[in-house]
Amino acid sequence: MTTFFYLHGWASSPQSSKAQFFKQCFEQRGLSLQIPDLNPNDFYHFSLTQQIQQVEALLPNSPVTIIGSSFGGLVGLWLAERHQQIQSLVLLAPALNFLNNCRIKMGESNFAQWRSQGEFAFANYAEPGERLISYAFVEDMQQYVDADLQRRIPSLILHGNQDEAVPTQTSRDFAATRPWIKLVEFESDHRLINVQAQLWQAIQAFF
Repeated sequence: MTTFFYLHGWASSPQSSKAQFFKQCFEQRGLSLQIPDLNPNDFYHFSLTQQIQQVEALLPNSPVTIIGSSFGGLVGLWLAERHQQIQSLVLLAPALNFLNNCRIKMGESNFAQWRSQGEFAFANYAEPGERLISYAFVEDMQQYVDADLQRRIPSLILHGNQDEAVPTQTSRDFAATRPWIKLVEFESDHRLINVQAQLWQAIQAFF
């Protein structure tokens, strides 16, 4: 029996629209979808390594499929690289080329301020307001290089062609050199909210 996980994005939550939509879709077919809360108690020391380790502790030894959204998609990719029981991936606008995109989105002056001050305030969509994140987050991310993601397992990327957070070209470039990945684009932005039904159709076809 395959265990299905949904990994939500940066500062999102298990209560997000997509998480709950997919949970309902799975339940309607008599299947369970595990949706761990990836928001740390200590947001200041949040890191990709911390999220990977959190999900690693939940993985069974039996077959696993991961559906990952944005930063959760990046977590899923690195988990699949390390754990053979993960046998397929569905990635919703995965946060590839993360540091470069982050630098562009923040602007060089803000990124330099983050480095010099050792911390920076980011919006936290799981709760109101902003939260400080240590620059150690960047230092942790630097050990994770997208080019090293080479495990050949069936993978589906679903990406909006109007994505304002993770450029669609990032997924195009990633899939172009990995023939085991299928990329499907939608008329949507990063959240993909307006195409949820189409996402589910594509996921069912993939499975």
